[in-house]
Amino acid sequence: MPFARPVPRTRPARGLLSRAAPRLAAQKLARTVLPALLLALFGLFGFAGALAAQTIDTGKPDKVTFGTNWVAEPEHGGFYQALADGTYRKYGLDVTIVPGGPNSNNRLLLAVGKLDFAMAANSLQAFDAVAQDIPTLVVAAIFQKDPQVLIAHPSSGVARFEDLKRLTLFVSKEGMATYYKWLVAEYGFREDRVRPYTFNPQPFIADKMSAMQGYVTSEPFVISQVTRNRPLVFLLADHGFSAYSTLIETRRDTAENSPGLVQRFVDASIIGWYNYLYGDPTPGNTLIKRENPEMTDALIAYAIARMKDQGIVDSGDAKTLGIGAMSDRRMTRFFADMVRAGVIASSVDFRRAYTLRFVGKRVGIDLAPKN
Repeated sequence: MPFARPVPRTRPARGLLSRAAPRLAAQKLARTVLPALLLALFGLFGFAGALAAQTIDTGKPDKVTFGTNWVAEPEHGGFYQALADGTYRKYGLDVTIVPGGPNSNNRLLLAVGKLDFAMAANSLQAFDAVAQDIPTLVVAAIFQKDPQVLIAHPSSGVARFEDLKRLTLFVSKEGMATYYKWLVAEYGFREDRVRPYTFNPQPFIADKMSAMQGYVTSEPFVISQVTRNRPLVFLLADHGFSAYSTLIETRRDTAENSPGLVQRFVDASIIGWYNYLYGDPTPGNTLIKRENPEMTDALIAYAIARMKDQGIVDSGDAKTLGIGAMSDRRMTRFFADMVRAGVIASSVDFRRAYTLRFVGKRVGIDLAPKN
C-alpha cells in the first residue's frame, strides 16, 4: 500500500476528476440584464444610473471549482460528502473538485485565476503567500490540528515525546524546513540525528531505533499492517505545533467582490464535514473510491476514526464556533512560534493571510453529537 500523505506526495493521481483540466476560475452565474422598462422606472427616482449594471438571477447554480492538495482521500472527505449528498447543490453551487497530485499545483492555479477555491496544507503556506505577495486569502480552517506525526517502534524505549530526540529521525526536505525547525527551537531536537525521508517506510521498518514522519490518519495504519505491531504515534499538534491544516483559500478579489459565493461554499463545506464525520459517510466514500481506486475501506475507516478521536477536525474553537473556525489569538501564537524557529520572517504581515469573516457562525454545529 503506498505512502502518500506528507508533501511532496508521490502517489500518481487517478480517476476521472484527476484527468480533467481545471476549469476557468470565477465562473459567474448566468444572468440577464434588467429590462429597459424597469430601468426607466427606477430612473424616475434617480436610480437608473446606479442600477444600469445590475442583473437578475436566472436560478441556475453557480459553477465553482475547488482544488485539493492530493488525490481523493478521506482527509478530504467532507468536501466529497457535500458534493455527493447534494449539499453544495442545496447552497446553489455546481462544484467541481479538482484533485491535486505529484504533477499539479492547485494553489498556483488558484492564484492565477484557474480555480475559485483551493486547499492549503497548513497555516505556513498562507503566511508564505503573504510573504510572496500572492493574492490569496484563507477563509476557513477545516482541521483544527495539523495531522503531522512522528512514528516510533514500540521496542525503541520511547516513553515521552522528548525521547524521540535520541532516535534516528527520517524527515523529508520540506519537514526540515518547517516543523523540524520548530522541534529544534522548542524541544532541542538535533539536525545531525536526521536522515532523508523519501516517502519509503522501509528504512524506518528496518531500524528499530528510528522514527519517521507521517500523518496520523494513514502511515500508522499501513505500518501496523506490515509489522503486525501497533507503532507509537506522537501528534505534533498535541505537543504545541499549533498550525491549522486543510485550509480553504480563495483569491482576495473573490472574497471582496463575491462574499455571498464564498460564504455559501464555506457553509456547505462545513455541513459536508459534519455529515461525513457524524452522519453516514457512504456518499462521500463512494465518490472518493471512484476517483481514487487505490483507496480501501479499511484505510478510510481508520482515517475517519483518527480524525474523530484525535480531534483533527472538531476540537478547540470548532467545539463552540463550528467546524472551520479560526482565531486571531491562535494565528498570532503560531506566527510567533515560526518566527522564533526561523521559519518565517518577523516582517511578514501575517494578518493579511486570513479573514474571520466567513467562519465562527456555528453553521452545522447542531449536527455534532451532544456529548
